Amino acid sequence: MKIEEDIWYGNHWSKWLLAPLSVTFAAITCSRRKLFDLGIKASVKPAVPTIVVGNITVGGTGKTPLVVYLCEQLIAAGYKPGIISRGYGSKAPQYPYIVNNDSPVAYSGDEPFMLHKRTQCPLVISPVRTAAAAHLLAHFDVDVIITDDGLQHYAMQRDIELIVIDGKRRLGNGHLLPMGPLREGAWRLKTADFVICNGGNGLAGEANMRLVAAPLRKVSNNEAAETGVGSGTEVANVAIAGIGNPQRFYNTLEKHDYVIEDHLSFPDHHAFTAADIAQFAAGRTVIMTEKDAVKCQSFAQDNWYYLPVNASLDGDFLPQLLLKLKELNHDFGS
Repeated sequence: MKIEEDIWYGNHWSKWLLAPLSVTFAAITCSRRKLFDLGIKASVKPAVPTIVVGNITVGGTGKTPLVVYLCEQLIAAGYKPGIISRGYGSKAPQYPYIVNNDSPVAYSGDEPFMLHKRTQCPLVISPVRTAAAAHLLAHFDVDVIITDDGLQHYAMQRDIELIVIDGKRRLGNGHLLPMGPLREGAWRLKTADFVICNGGNGLAGEANMRLVAAPLRKVSNNEAAETGVGSGTEVANVAIAGIGNPQRFYNTLEKHDYVIEDHLSFPDHHAFTAADIAQFAAGRTVIMTEKDAVKCQSFAQDNWYYLPVNASLDGDFLPQLLLKLKELNHDFGS
């Protein structure tokens, strides 16, 4: 386990050495929020209802599957959602950049490409989310914007906030960066419209979310895997993850009875090469995340697979969300 894991999610004494830096971080972030609250820093309100899906901790909490779920449910309810994202790790020729089925992953970034591939919703990336939102509305017929991450991007106003927390890790040691994993204090949960607890029993007022695994698919061509691949002791499987919290992926594999011999973790958004995997796998069956698969498709071997996951939420969440949207549409005059 990395030292920050010991500090943030354990009780390592060295966290106190970082306390002065956390105080400085708190002062900077508090001042920044205040400037937006007072109108000294300008913020932009998009012309359609805007839903922010974010978190207050560093690392993966399950935002991406939730964005997919929201798109699917909103489409089923008659809405026309569009997605905006910062496009972390992207190297687009220009910004804002429209992500489509032919976009090089290097241009779009892994998460935006995967989101568009899964949802087929219009998706625009830009480091300036207000610019992404304006570009989305100028080029597509959408009536609700979903922003993937961006909870702390106060330059863009939002109508509904969803904060996702890890049900196992929760808020770690409860301290701000770098002493702890928090981008904002625990108080921020009370200001959100919904708090989504991923993979655990949420506290009162939180909506529980579970990630449900779908059958394996081949990385190379997206075809369904052969029956039984990855689930027998006769197959030496390697699990590979380049996401914010690799252990959640490994736990999911174990929960679904996949037999894994070795684990290989990379930093979040890692730009995979064939050598990263082929040398370690040495002909063994590889199982990776869907987000990682989009970066490996061009050089994937025939025995490399990815595990799609789908978000499943408490029954009360969706009706409450749709009710809020209906009220917002009245406010927006639609």
